[in-house]
Amino acid sequence: MIPEIAILGHPNEGKSSVLSTLAEDDSVRISSIPGETTQCRTFPVSIDGREVLRLTDTPGFQHPTEILNELSSYQGTGEQKLSKIRAYTAQHDHLRHDHELLGPVERGAGIIYVADGARPVQKVDRAEMEILRLTGRPRMAILNCKEDQDHYLEDWKDEFRIHFNASRLFNAHRANYRERIELLEALKAIDQDWQPLLTQIIAAFQKDWHARTSNCARIIAQMLSSILNLSIAKTIDPHEDSSAYEQRLFEQYSSRIRKDEHQAHQQIRALFKHNIFDYQLPDYTVLKEDLLAEKTWRLLGLTQTQLVLIGALGGAALGAGIDIGALGHSLGLFTLAGTVTGALGSIVGRKKVKKMPALMRLRLSGSTLRIGPAQNISLMFVLINRALLYYQYTINWAHGRRTSGSHDLVPGGESLRSFTSEWPREYLKTSHSFFKKIALYHDGDRAIGQDFETLIFKVLMEISDDTHTR
Repeated sequence: MIPEIAILGHPNEGKSSVLSTLAEDDSVRISSIPGETTQCRTFPVSIDGREVLRLTDTPGFQHPTEILNELSSYQGTGEQKLSKIRAYTAQHDHLRHDHELLGPVERGAGIIYVADGARPVQKVDRAEMEILRLTGRPRMAILNCKEDQDHYLEDWKDEFRIHFNASRLFNAHRANYRERIELLEALKAIDQDWQPLLTQIIAAFQKDWHARTSNCARIIAQMLSSILNLSIAKTIDPHEDSSAYEQRLFEQYSSRIRKDEHQAHQQIRALFKHNIFDYQLPDYTVLKEDLLAEKTWRLLGLTQTQLVLIGALGGAALGAGIDIGALGHSLGLFTLAGTVTGALGSIVGRKKVKKMPALMRLRLSGSTLRIGPAQNISLMFVLINRALLYYQYTINWAHGRRTSGSHDLVPGGESLRSFTSEWPREYLKTSHSFFKKIALYHDGDRAIGQDFETLIFKVLMEISDDTHTR
């Protein structure tokens, strides 16, 4: 049997937002206009193609006082009362929304009652809660309480203790994965018979999160392999000035790596089921900066200490030769000079380049001008940090949220964070090894990058766990 949970409450209290966040489904229609939901709609929650839970959105109560008065006059069990009140509401057109919302309850759904904690408890709320109590169905109350709007919190809790088996605070616009799991855990308390099934559902959710994060690590590793191994060539006329060819080659190369990064980020987004609503990143995040911008590299590239460590490992090109004014680009992306290796070379290269080491070589062989593959391991770390930050934003965007608002998606200050700036030597060594092997890292040959992929998965889980405990 697949359990069903019906989301009930007063109009415009956040029922659809709660459902959207719980189901990780951004196709749920959310409106600030009361009464927009007029019919029940069930959203299946599936894992690995198997439906494990059904969440049903319902219209808001319209005439709870009339229904309660009628319901109180009936004798019998909660199920018998439900059957009678459904028959009564079916006979009156003005009660059609109330008739509709009680349908899932009559067929056996558990109840999540949603209330807005920003306002005081009213008589109509008590009527709604008493109706649900009289049904005898397993039920939980959720206070959809926004930050700094908890003035009536204790009043709501007192009412919840009277009418429900359990209650929780739950901000549908801010809830992350851990809070969704905790809500499901709390649902166990509403009925002992539900506990074994909910335990299986929670285990499936946790396994699914683990699998998604593992796939995310694979996406990042594949993106890096594609971008760092990218090489583009163009035939030139030896009698013409090569600068125009260089410019076009640079534009083609930079366009390609931006596209590859964007595609990887969209794959991460899809993994966490943000399929429809286009959530917007805040303006202050470094992700809004161009991938090849100086600020991006300054914030997300290797630190000087890490350059020394990487250089000491040997073999990672760090850009000894540069041309700061190349192609009018302030980063000095191209160099025709050789690279410096070793710890001493990395220090010299860092000091020589005030803004950024060279990114890749621009080679001329006969009539062929070639750019790539990347010569500078710093590009790899810039891409890693941007992917990790994008992951952090994605897992923190609740599916019931529809506007960016003024609140950070990540903890304060981390919008400019370099995750790799504090990586230990072991992590740098694994990354360096992957960078050296990148030319051999082909599709279908994941074993070459397995250690690095495992490292990225570990870091992603650390970000996830850190987020969930905040």
